[in-house]
Order: sequence, then C-alpha cells, then structure tokens
Amino acid sequence: MAAAGSALGPFRQRAFAVIWTATVVSNIGSWMYGAASAWLMTTLDPSPLMVSLVQVASSLPIFLFALPAGAMADIVDKRRFLLVAEIVITIVSFAFAGLVALDLMTPVLLLLFAFGLGVGNAVVGPPYQSIVPLLVPREELAHAVAANSVGINISRAIGPALGGVITTAAGVAAPFWINAASNLASVGALAWWRGPPPHAKQLPAERFFAAIRSGIRYSRHNARLRATLVRAVAFFLFASAYWALLPLVARDRIAGGADLYGLLLGAIGLGAIGGAFALPWVKANLGADGTVAAGSIGTAATLALFGFANAAPVAILASLVGGVSWIAVLSSLNVSAQVALPEWVRSRGLAVYVTVFFGAMTAGSLLWGHVAGMIGLATAHYIAAAGALLAIPLTWRWKLQRGAAVDLTPSAHWPAPVVSKDIEDDAGPVLVTVEYSIDLRNRDAFLVAVRRLETERRRDGAYSWGVFEDLAKPDRFVETFHVESWLEHLRQHERVTRADQKVEESVRRFVIGEPRVTHMIAAEPGREPPAAPAEPSADARP
Repeated sequence: MAAAGSALGPFRQRAFAVIWTATVVSNIGSWMYGAASAWLMTTLDPSPLMVSLVQVASSLPIFLFALPAGAMADIVDKRRFLLVAEIVITIVSFAFAGLVALDLMTPVLLLLFAFGLGVGNAVVGPPYQSIVPLLVPREELAHAVAANSVGINISRAIGPALGGVITTAAGVAAPFWINAASNLASVGALAWWRGPPPHAKQLPAERFFAAIRSGIRYSRHNARLRATLVRAVAFFLFASAYWALLPLVARDRIAGGADLYGLLLGAIGLGAIGGAFALPWVKANLGADGTVAAGSIGTAATLALFGFANAAPVAILASLVGGVSWIAVLSSLNVSAQVALPEWVRSRGLAVYVTVFFGAMTAGSLLWGHVAGMIGLATAHYIAAAGALLAIPLTWRWKLQRGAAVDLTPSAHWPAPVVSKDIEDDAGPVLVTVEYSIDLRNRDAFLVAVRRLETERRRDGAYSWGVFEDLAKPDRFVETFHVESWLEHLRQHERVTRADQKVEESVRRFVIGEPRVTHMIAAEPGREPPAAPAEPSADARP
C-alpha cells in the first residue's frame, strides 16, 4: 500500500484514484483526437499557418473562457458543474466524429469544432484542478498535482501513438469516435463521486460578474500567484513552437505519416512519465526555481533538435527531451499556483493561471506558425530556442512556490461589525477606518508594517487604501479603505486568513492600546440616519 507522503500516497484516497483513472482514459481519447485533427488538417490544407491554427483553435477558448468558468465553479456546486459540462462535451464529440466519418469535414469546419471542444476544455479545466484539494489531504496536494501531470503524460504517451496507428489502420474517423466514447469515463466518475459536504455559508453566493472581478482583483494583488504567471508566460510562449509545428516536422522535414506524428507525440509523453519519476530528486536538489530553469534549458535543446531533425531518430530524441522538460516545468508551475490560493477563490485563481498558460500557447502558436511560413521551420525552432534560454535570467527574480508555507485557511478572527440597524447588502460604498495610537519612536517601523496590510485589504475586496497621520496629534494614525458594498465588506470577514492574522499581529506590536475601527457608509438623501449604538465600535479588526 502506498505510504502517506509518498508519490503514490494520493491513490489511497478512493475518490482521487477513480477520478484520476477516468481522466486518464478520457485524455487518451482526447490526445488521439488532437493528433488526428492536426494530421487531418495537413491533408485538407497543409500550409504552416493553417496547421498551427488547429493548436490556436484548441487553446484560444481556454484563454477566453477559463476565467468565467472558474468564477462559475466557485459559486456553484463544482461536481454538478463538471458533470453537465462533460455531458455536453461528449455530445459535441460524437457529432464531430460523425462529420469526419461522412467525409463532410472542411478546414473551416475542423477549426470550428476544435474551437468548440476547446471551449469545453476551458470550462472543465479550472474546476478539475480546483477539486484536487477536495480529494486528498493538504499534505498530499503536491503529490496529487504531480500524479495528475503523470496521468496527462501517460495519456500523451499512449493516445497520439495509438491514434496514429488506428488512423493508418482504420481511417481518420476512428480516433474521433474513440475520443467521444472515452469521455463517458469522466461522466461516469463524476456521477459516482459525491464530494465532501459544502461549507455552511452565512452570506449569499457571489454574482457571476462580481465573482469574475473579485477573482481578477485577487490575482492582481497576490504576489505569489503573479510570480507564477510571469514564469508561465516566459516558458509557454517559446515552448508552444514545437507543439504547433510538430505535424510539419513529421510530414515535411522527415517525410513521415500519421504514425510517425503519433510516435513523436507519444515520445513526448514517455519522456514526461520518465521525468515524473526523477522529479522529486530534481526538486529536492534544485528547488522549484532551479527545476523550471533546467526544464527551460531542456526545452531549448528540444527546439534546437527539432530544427536540426531530418530523420526520425533525431526527432524522437527531441521529443523525449521535450517530455522530460515539459513535466518539470508544468508540475512546478501548477503546484506554485495551487499553494498560492485559498479555497474561496481557488477555481478563479487557477483559471487566471490557465488563461495565461493557454494565452501564451495561443500567441506562441500564431507567432511560430507565421515565422515558419516566412523563414522556414528550422529557423523558427532556432529562434524559439534562443528565446527560451533568454527568458531564464530575465524572469529569475520572480520566485515560485513561496505560498507553500503560508496558512491560507480562514481565520474568522474579525468580529461582526457593530451597527445600529440592518444594512442592505448592496448599500455602499463603505469606508472603513482603523485608528492607531503609537509611540513616535516606532513611527517608521509601524508604517513599514501597516503598509503590508494594503495587499490584504485590496486582495479581499477594497478598491482604495491609505494611511494618514494626524497633524494635531502626531501619535495618531488612521488606516482607511473603501469597499464597493456592505455585502462585499462582510465577505472580507469571511476571506481573511491565518496568514493575514499574523500580518495584523505584526502591526499591533507597535500599537498602544486597542485600535479603533469605524464603519461608514455613503450618505444618500432620504436614507434613515443610523441610531447611536449602545457603545462605540472599537476593535483591532475591521
């Protein structure tokens, strides 16, 4: 039996094992379909730009729709959301297969269906990633993320190679039928899984567009997630070159067929599986940042080898190196994004990560398809390799996985605000002030500490923040921030974490007595004035 804390530890959780297995089966079909789609385009329109547009059509929807899908998944039941989405994807996949079988497919129709299934992937991607913490204990999260990456690459190793063989033996429509049928595994697993009971919520669910805004705001003010996004762009923009141009490497440079293209994709998957076994040792010795740097160097070598390749062995070697490098970077970035996010915004934060990931892949695919069409396949690969190497020193200051030691569980240490009457949820904006009295000898140290609160306030709902000193009473300082509505301020009370509590405690070290908190709401004609409370609102927390 797998020991807890080991790479196989997550499989002790039955729900994780079932969903992981179903996802692998479904992904095998998806990789078969992906390889068959790219190859089909080479027979319908073999120009470099059109072939690269298959990758664009598959990844662009994720860039466009991942964040709305993540917002929806954070405000509804994730399991039901995924189940409905998977059923729709299955129906579209069967329709796609039918058109291919009837020989009714055209380049434009192929791109439209690839785009449609890409929308499906955009819808289910962030919610699938966000349920991982619901399937395993926190201490197994990194292993579970790595196991998911291994599962994807097992699918990548088997699916494309199998798709190439089946395409050659049974015709190009066969992989499309298998993809549609394999998706039934995900439908069945989600129908079986019930998930943990949802946390009781005292506040109403967020509205859709407000949830999107809060997800973007949180990501903008989360330094650990921003660092992950910067490193993701720097890698995927250049790594996208060999994914987008691989069908042309197999067809034009090596004069191979669908079976060779599938073999190259399979070799990438095999390399990734092998890299997964070495990943714990690499991370232990190089750390997350060193692992991503090593993976970027390996990707540059992959691109150079593909540029040089004019025979199958060289291309296979490039694919193996590419697979090892891909999982090293992808796993490190994924874990870095996961550990930077609390539960309430996990789907949206991961959606931002996925949006950046596939946005870079989409832009890169367009770029390298255009470059290859203008100056040739080999030169495009060489330029991308140089860019991958140059990105390492340029992005080194953005460090990864700094959220692993941060406790993002809700602290619930802010007491309910003292008010004289019921306040409507949409009333606002709200002005919150926190008055501090300090020893002036600690003025500079206090200001350094209190400014750390700005990120917390803005990240969880504030749209402005400031700290002011009293000209008549030099030891009096007032922190202020605005929130768009009373309900949004109440959400701040739910969102504050134990890590935030430690930041607040670091401020209170310099404070004499208790800080005084005041809640004020925008005055409007005709609104009933609040009655005086029985006692003043004074507390260290907003």
